[in-house]
Amino acid sequence: MAQSSAPKREFRAAWIATVGNIDWPSKQGLSAQQQQQEFITHLNFLQRTGFNAVIVQIRPAADALYNSPYEPWSRYLSGKQGQPPFPKYDPLEFMIHECHKRNMEFHAWFNPYRALVTSSSNPNPANHATRLHPDWIIHYGGKSYFDPGNPAAREYILKVMLDVVERYDIDAVHIDDYFYPYPIAGKAFPDQSSFNKYNNGLTLADWRRENVNLFVSQLNSNIKKEKSWVKFGVSPFGIWRNDNVDPEGSATRGSSCYDELYSDVRLWIQRKWVDYVAPQLYWEHNHRVAAYDVLLPWWKENTGQRHTYIGLGLYRMLNATSFPWNSPNEILKQIRAAPAVHTNGFVFYSASNFNKIKPALIDSLQQNYFGNIAIPPAMPWIDNIAPPSPTVKIGSSQTGTFLLWEDDKSVKEPLKYLVYRFGADEKINLANADKIIALTSSKKFMDAEGGKNNFRYVVTALDRLWNESEQSNIVSPQVQ
Repeated sequence: MAQSSAPKREFRAAWIATVGNIDWPSKQGLSAQQQQQEFITHLNFLQRTGFNAVIVQIRPAADALYNSPYEPWSRYLSGKQGQPPFPKYDPLEFMIHECHKRNMEFHAWFNPYRALVTSSSNPNPANHATRLHPDWIIHYGGKSYFDPGNPAAREYILKVMLDVVERYDIDAVHIDDYFYPYPIAGKAFPDQSSFNKYNNGLTLADWRRENVNLFVSQLNSNIKKEKSWVKFGVSPFGIWRNDNVDPEGSATRGSSCYDELYSDVRLWIQRKWVDYVAPQLYWEHNHRVAAYDVLLPWWKENTGQRHTYIGLGLYRMLNATSFPWNSPNEILKQIRAAPAVHTNGFVFYSASNFNKIKPALIDSLQQNYFGNIAIPPAMPWIDNIAPPSPTVKIGSSQTGTFLLWEDDKSVKEPLKYLVYRFGADEKINLANADKIIALTSSKKFMDAEGGKNNFRYVVTALDRLWNESEQSNIVSPQVQ
């Protein structure tokens, strides 16, 4: 795929996991300055490579990488649960600011149900939910979970998540694939007590699914009630259902969202409770149980009017010595396959793996796939009203061509701008991503190459949901 055919709108993101210090911070107990520098290094690399969003885990296990009124500071920051980073700062505020400075989206990733990473160790203070409400907690497989069947536990989790929506300028709420835990052979999840109390005549499996459905639908409606523009996305396990148990499922034979994790993602899409899905398609083409080439079209066919961002298993390349993960070819093949079924973007798991693999994949992304400036797809079901177009003035100097613009003073939300540059005889075509030379929050731009050429320029305005205005007036150094 040559750069000229790269799309103008494509979601390009990386997950940044904090549980176990997988991606950030690299270890516990770093100073605030070291933590900030590490995050900036991640962002600078991603921006340089062509990414436009990050999905950062801010609540890994009923703890917080932000100043929460409900849960303790995460030990993944300071090394001690409940202890803020030193010198004290709010990492979430900092991360959002740094992303927005680079015109990148910040998706706040929550793990709703994980309460303790290790059941045998509860580092939380006496006023934490795991200690105040042991009846909300279920221990299973060495870990502890909030009981999805307990209405009070669900209410608590919603309260924690909506507090972030209310107080921080996030672009989206993101939840992963952990609903009911992955089953352990021969070991039942011990939720009999809440099932007996709340089952409403449903079977155990249907009741569990209904608990998760309730949580997802309430989370979505509450997010939109608080801030209508905040998106809600989910990253499910890659198989919804297998077609040997349901003809609507995929031609796969692995564990599934519906039957093992009790998460009916397809229903959430149909009911329009989510704005995007990022299925974790971490298998290669022709995999015998769950082939990428089978799952990719299945997800797109079942995403309806919502966006599909494909979750790519970058981590599979780590220390891989055998085909197909011992080279960048599989992931590049997966990226090439996606436009044919009209997906809307990609999310890589996970950010720090880019530093640990050979540079061939990064070089290909920068040169051939993410080489242009791309903006996230718009979500017209949330808002489809574009801002007014700006009015542009132009000037020239020895250092280049200088553009300056104004927009409608009645627009209250922060705007971003795309600067397009065309040759003297070229048709103005805003669909051509190659003609975008800048995405900026500023109302001015210097084109160092402008002075030597008789270019023509237009500028468009973008609102927070990436709705794009009509083009501005056309300006050229020769037409003033």
